[in-house]
Amino acid sequence: MPDYQAILNTIYSEAIQASDKGIVASYIPELAHIDINNFGIHLRTSEGKNFGVGDYNKLFSIQSISKVLALSKAMELVGEAVWDRVDVEPSGNPFNFLTLLEVENGIPRNPLINSGAIVISDILVSKLKNPKDDFLNYIRDLVNDNSVNYNMDVAQSEKATGFKNYAAANLLKSFKNLNNPVEEVLDFYFHQCSIEMTCSQLSNAFYLFANNGCCLRNKLHINDRQVKRINAIMLTCGFYDEAGEFAFEVGLPGKSGVGGGIVALLPDKFVITTWSPGLNVKGNSKLGMLALEQFTTKTKLSIF
Repeated sequence: MPDYQAILNTIYSEAIQASDKGIVASYIPELAHIDINNFGIHLRTSEGKNFGVGDYNKLFSIQSISKVLALSKAMELVGEAVWDRVDVEPSGNPFNFLTLLEVENGIPRNPLINSGAIVISDILVSKLKNPKDDFLNYIRDLVNDNSVNYNMDVAQSEKATGFKNYAAANLLKSFKNLNNPVEEVLDFYFHQCSIEMTCSQLSNAFYLFANNGCCLRNKLHINDRQVKRINAIMLTCGFYDEAGEFAFEVGLPGKSGVGGGIVALLPDKFVITTWSPGLNVKGNSKLGMLALEQFTTKTKLSIF
């Protein structure tokens, strides 16, 4: 087995010295004041060993990383019916791009862009008795930690500035691809994105995608086929218009968020999470992308 701790220490010490750490997201006001010097990496192996360096136990807003967890819950509830309402193709465009949605008759390109995630939110609002509470409890179950929570200030900040999400939801509604009221769906969606976790908690949450659908509590949530689908979607769509670059440089299924987090995994081997709030021009963590490229290069562990 590679000396994971030594590898993470080396990657961290080299990356933290970068003069250009990217730019912290400011379009969600609550994210704008996060210290750009935060940086953490956490690795959980399939054998249950944990390795970390830097700020890997500091809470941050997971943002779009939550879309994968919402998708897994929707697939647990309705199975393949998810694909009647969202497609599985890379968009090649930014996460909040709307033009394709109108051209393609209200069917989002994939469930990891905003419009697709809003459709997934609609499914969860329809199927869960108490959507926000039930979804949060699902996440807590995956992480095996009841301290995971929403950041209400972030949720409110997103609601106050989420004009493009309102536009996307209304467009979906006009094409009859939203069954619940726009306000209700977006309230759930904004809360979903506001969930806070640490790198180590996120590694634990995503363990089921590396463990054939079983979470840390050894509870089966989704089957092998569904895990395969979700990992494929992460590989091809998890980084928006930088998905090809991530596959090329890192070679793992993964998902980023504008809070600066990135989760990636190798089935049956490990889950690795990085957090650095400075983003590159495509909206992905600059140091996180660098760290993960270095990790798969040094360990020679990727799906390719």
